[in-house]
Amino acid sequence: MWNTIFPYLLSGISVGGQYALIAIGYTMVYGILRLINFAHGDVFMVAGILMVYISASGVPLFISIPLVLILTSLIGYLIEHIAYKPLRQAPRMSVMISAIGVSYTLQNLVLYITGGLNQLYPTIPWISNSITVGSASTKIVTIFTPFLTILLVFALVQLINHTKIGMAMRAVSKDFETSQLMGININRVISVTFVIGSFLAGVGSLLYFTNYTTVIQTSGAMPGLKAFVAAVFGGIGSIPGAVIGAFIIGIAENIIKGLDIILFKAGLIAKPLGLATFSDAFTFALLIIILAVKPTGLFGEKTTDKV
Repeated sequence: MWNTIFPYLLSGISVGGQYALIAIGYTMVYGILRLINFAHGDVFMVAGILMVYISASGVPLFISIPLVLILTSLIGYLIEHIAYKPLRQAPRMSVMISAIGVSYTLQNLVLYITGGLNQLYPTIPWISNSITVGSASTKIVTIFTPFLTILLVFALVQLINHTKIGMAMRAVSKDFETSQLMGININRVISVTFVIGSFLAGVGSLLYFTNYTTVIQTSGAMPGLKAFVAAVFGGIGSIPGAVIGAFIIGIAENIIKGLDIILFKAGLIAKPLGLATFSDAFTFALLIIILAVKPTGLFGEKTTDKV
């Protein structure tokens, strides 16, 4: 039984790490602006497209990888500067509509550039190689992802807890108006938040598209939505919560994908039931349950509006 479950568990941990890197962007932006950046999944997708085109132009990988991460961070900065900064004092609904507009703009821009054709992601040496772990044969990226995710989260937590900009981010997340009155440069804090979130989404795209090697304009939609659910599940605004939520969702959806085989080999069913169809549905059913039972998520703090 363990030999049957292990490959799906391993894959789930890897996918969970990739979702976590995207979910951090959602939770950081919400923690400071109380805004859901619906374009964040598309930033993840654009990072994949950038990697395809930059590597296809003959740029060596040791240059193209950092270049993609820098450009992805710059895109995050430009999105905040152009689409969100002018709406700082606008109603939240206006900002949400702007976020959806940015999402569709990025998708249609990529559709125009690619013609809607699947783009083959370049092979990244070493992490694309196959490896056998126990009963599972997988790519090295599957093993590498959770360790890199934990390392990046640790570095981010250190930045937030032990640097001046991190202290400013914590202050702004607690009280936006008071932080502004105390002389904190709100615009700089928000820009840094978007840059960090976009950078992590870029790293997530490198790991994700090494496993799922085709990129199209809608490639960021489902991972972005699942990362958003992970952020809500863990408690949106909480970085550890987003990471734990992402790992839980990644593991659960991969176990569901293999549930037919697991049950069949255990002799509990006579033929496959097609349960893999419900792997995506599980994620969104979980969102409904969490919102109904514990709207603040696993690690979210209950907030009260000031009057």
